[in-house]
Amino acid sequence: MNGYQFFVDPSRCIGCKSCMQACAECDSHRGVSMIHVDFLDRANSIATAPTVCMHCETPTCAMVCPADAIKRGEDGIVRSALEPRCIACSNCVLACPFGVPTVHVELELMMKCDMCYDRTSIGLRPMCATVCPSQALTFGPADLIERQRAARPVRDFQFGHEHVRTKVWMMAPTDVRDITVDVADYMWKEQ
Repeated sequence: MNGYQFFVDPSRCIGCKSCMQACAECDSHRGVSMIHVDFLDRANSIATAPTVCMHCETPTCAMVCPADAIKRGEDGIVRSALEPRCIACSNCVLACPFGVPTVHVELELMMKCDMCYDRTSIGLRPMCATVCPSQALTFGPADLIERQRAARPVRDFQFGHEHVRTKVWMMAPTDVRDITVDVADYMWKEQ
């Protein structure tokens, strides 16, 4: 599927969690979903959004791994930790700006979305994108997505002074060129 890209459109998520179920059914995930569906503002809204690995061009998770267990392929996909190397230290969990990796204590292994590498490497779409009824998760040609959607695909994020470019595209309002995330906006505040 040359030219296909992965797109996340939080405005389309209906919170059905089909993506999580499909992800858990993948043979390589051992019954565990690598996707999270989270409420955006639980106190004031029922809006949800899927969280997948954004596959950063310079993956912080790999940079902080003391066992060199996390690799980014030439295709830009950041793989889950290599089982023989991972020491389950959780450095990757703490370093990821998107909050994606999880350490599974019983397996002593970090696992995260690998964009269904076993499928995408042979020309199939990721499991989550095949079942998402609202196309909040889409794997397709970029030019088609740009023509069909009112939102604009963005893959540049700003976390404080840190710029992060990703392989996965996030759909954003048309006037947004990069998405700025202020962690303080997401911290619990007393009313």
